[in-house]
Amino acid sequence: MQHNKVLILDFGSQYTQLIARRVRELNIYCEIHPYNKIPSDADSFKAVVLSGSPNSVRGEAVLHPKLDDIRGKKPMLAVCYGAQYLAHFSGGEVAESNTREYGRANLNFIAEGEDFFKNISEGSQVWMSHSDTIKKLPTGGKLLASTADVENAAYKIEGEPTYAIQFHPEVYHSTDGRQLLENFLVDIADCEQDWTPNAFVEETVEDLKVKLGNDKVVLGLSGGVDSSVAAMLLHKAIGKNLYCIFVNNGLLRKNEFTDVLKQYEGMGLNVKGVDASARFLDALAGKSDPEEKRKTIGRVFIEVFDDEANEIKDVKWLAQGTIYPDVIESVSATGGPSATIKSHHNVGGLPDFMKLKVVEPLKALFKDEVRRVGASMDMDAQLLGRHPFPGPGLAIRILGDLTREKVRILQEVDAVFIDNLRSWGLYDKVWQAGAILLPVNSVGVMGDERTYEKCVALRAVESTDGMTADWVNLPYEFLQKTSNEIINKVKGVNRVVYDISSKPPATIEWE
Repeated sequence: MQHNKVLILDFGSQYTQLIARRVRELNIYCEIHPYNKIPSDADSFKAVVLSGSPNSVRGEAVLHPKLDDIRGKKPMLAVCYGAQYLAHFSGGEVAESNTREYGRANLNFIAEGEDFFKNISEGSQVWMSHSDTIKKLPTGGKLLASTADVENAAYKIEGEPTYAIQFHPEVYHSTDGRQLLENFLVDIADCEQDWTPNAFVEETVEDLKVKLGNDKVVLGLSGGVDSSVAAMLLHKAIGKNLYCIFVNNGLLRKNEFTDVLKQYEGMGLNVKGVDASARFLDALAGKSDPEEKRKTIGRVFIEVFDDEANEIKDVKWLAQGTIYPDVIESVSATGGPSATIKSHHNVGGLPDFMKLKVVEPLKALFKDEVRRVGASMDMDAQLLGRHPFPGPGLAIRILGDLTREKVRILQEVDAVFIDNLRSWGLYDKVWQAGAILLPVNSVGVMGDERTYEKCVALRAVESTDGMTADWVNLPYEFLQKTSNEIINKVKGVNRVVYDISSKPPATIEWE
């Protein structure tokens, strides 16, 4: 089935991926491409969206898209930088704003009878984020909406299906943003809303059957959402010809290796569990540099995975759980070096000697779409709701060198924290949570004795994609109970702290 496609040209905005996700939420398929790398099949797209940008159309670093084959021929929505670009280079005027136009604003004028603003009323809240502003509309421009501070908040070009806005409909703070995008894509661009999880499963399974035929495929499972959903799609397509390998690197959560293997058995997957924990921990002995730890884990994983893959005769494909953000991030929006698509976080990089072709059934999906696709295949809700977990596992949550005793301590601490999040009904309200073992000992008192033991930090964040994150305001009572339980139950820990840093400037993981 051929789906309508929407082309999003990326000028480097932090919100570009959010535009795509909002379009997908309308059950319309879209793709993000750098503004200077318009795909050769641009004719096959039903509509085009120009994203915002940190650049100014008045500066020296103007980003010039080639719109000759698009503008006037296809419905186009220009957002923020895109709106200013059209104005500045088409007979209008853009100037520095007297006041930085950032944050919430309300529409105090909307032109009557315009499909673009159907079901949107004056007073609707929008989100502004720009320091330049459009002083004069471009040739043929017709004003569609204003706010108290921004007269030219929205306009269209008469005689062509081109619309432009100086606010961001994709962010949560624009209360009618979804309605506006739907008005443009459905009513103006005539896109059909047929990009659904069920349709994706059906079409992907058929495509995989054709692509893979009777070939054997090997997949490194991580226990996470992406690799699990990829495995189920492949299982539907090729059944017993899918060989899954789940490696225990000794740095998983407490009991995770056995628990996840049992879960996979219930899904009917052909899975081999490989306990290589001693091999990993021996290789990591004495290593404290974060990058060295990551590289060591990646190297040993490839060795173990290759040993296991070589035991399967005539394997031709390696399946990976690559998702769409990995694909997008591999190409710089501002024309920088184009990297190869990131490898799945548990494979780390395919060595030349494996000589396998790669199949990536999820590479068109965002994380939330992966979960919806999994749900449409009746996969276990607890598995689909699992928090992201770093490929190097607890290695990057143990600051400094690794020992078996440190891994034991952190596994116990982590288990208390995660179990309590579940029992308090907080787990699904948190995007990612974990514990960090700090490389410091502190003085404590237990009974009549003084102790000199480890300090652990607890971390819980809210996010949609991991690119930005806020710390979660967990209840004091929860933190009090969890801290008390950790100190009483986990030998070697006498102090617990809670990390209240947001990303940016901090990162989610400590290493």
